[in-house]
Amino acid sequence: MSSINVLDTAAALPAAWSSRSLGTVGTACVKVLRMDGSPVEEEVHGVDEVLLVLDGRLELLVEGLEVAVESGEIYRMPAGTRHAVRPGSRGTLVIVEVPGA
Repeated sequence: MSSINVLDTAAALPAAWSSRSLGTVGTACVKVLRMDGSPVEEEVHGVDEVLLVLDGRLELLVEGLEVAVESGEIYRMPAGTRHAVRPGSRGTLVIVEVPGA
């Protein structure tokens, strides 16, 4: 496998909040997306997620609590956790979906 420029991949996506798979590591799927400041409605996933902010800032509402994830930080979202993206989230986000973790 060759190297992937994650920032260039995110910049080339046709729309914000539209993720692209970068590949898998074992059973985990690694994706990237671009955040544009728009909110995303509440959702719940059936798998654990690790959210890595490469640049910018991710503003979340997790089970009713406000959470900010800064550039260079990760946040683990357990499966079944209600969460939404608050307005103002901008930058590049890598999501690692970990089934059965």
